[in-house]
Amino acid sequence: MTTTIRNQIPGIIRSIKTGDILSEVILLTNVGPIASIITTSSLESLGLKPGDEVSAQIKATNISLGKCGGNGKCGCGCG
Repeated sequence: MTTTIRNQIPGIIRSIKTGDILSEVILLTNVGPIASIITTSSLESLGLKPGDEVSAQIKATNISLGKCGGNGKCGCGCG
């Protein structure tokens, strides 16, 4: 697959929660788990299933930051 998206993170699908319209796909990557919400029709047309090797392709116009709490409870991996 050819794409112009520069921010790509390879991973393996750990789990999928399928809904009527949207599905949550959790990837295991070298930078930690990544969650993606995609349409269920896209999930089905791509034939995605746990164990598949995929890449998270990140294209964003806005990225928010939060300061680490330093107590192991902030989710950044500091604890």
